[in-house]
Amino acid sequence: MGVVNVTPDSFSDGGQFLDPIAAVEHGVALVKEGADVLDIGGESTRPGAEPVPEAEELRRVIPVLEGLKSLVTVPISIDTRKPAVARAALAAGASIVNDVAANREDPEMWRVVAEAGAGYVVMHMRGEPRTMQQEPRYDDVVREVGEFFRSRLDRLGMEGLSRENTVLDVGIGFGKGLRHNLELLAALGSFTKLERPLLLGVSRKSFLGKSLKAEMGERLPPGLACAAWGVAAGVHMIRTHDVRPTSQAVRMIEAILAHRKA
Repeated sequence: MGVVNVTPDSFSDGGQFLDPIAAVEHGVALVKEGADVLDIGGESTRPGAEPVPEAEELRRVIPVLEGLKSLVTVPISIDTRKPAVARAALAAGASIVNDVAANREDPEMWRVVAEAGAGYVVMHMRGEPRTMQQEPRYDDVVREVGEFFRSRLDRLGMEGLSRENTVLDVGIGFGKGLRHNLELLAALGSFTKLERPLLLGVSRKSFLGKSLKAEMGERLPPGLACAAWGVAAGVHMIRTHDVRPTSQAVRMIEAILAHRKA
């Protein structure tokens, strides 16, 4: 899953693709590099990020979606917390909603997704982006994230959203400290018991720097290590800014796994 941030303030590439033409060109380039899905976002969800008005988010993402739809054949995901943005994006050509706010109780987003028959990424987040990193606490982060997924899958079914259309994301860096992130990575295989595809997003995130004292430009190698670890543990999709090297790492680990004896 290649990331196209149409934002001025995303943590690693904010402002680079705010212009719709630049964003479309970037999306096309990511597909050429090996992206099987494109994830378009118009609101930063980095720690401390302020919400973006609905109209502004729509202004950012809809021209990009419309431009990409005629140029690529891969599925397009809309990374949004807003039901109205999801509805407009699905009408403009997106077929997946990547929802970092799947912890919500208001069912409107789920109804939008269900009505469209779209794919839906259920991500775990403690709190919301503006405050999520203010001393996050868990008794057992692996158990609590697993319980969240089970409760969401039950709730989504009651709201008419097909279980078969859902993907689970443990939400690395979303309301988690360094230890929580590492514990979730170590336990990724346990979430395969839920029998839904898993998505992993670690690309360029701050915990990589904290683990290895690596600056932003030095986070690719540890990110690739996490991607390979994830695939070996049963993850189905890697969300990344760096598609070509990540695709190569994933293909290599898949080749190794294909020759693993039972």
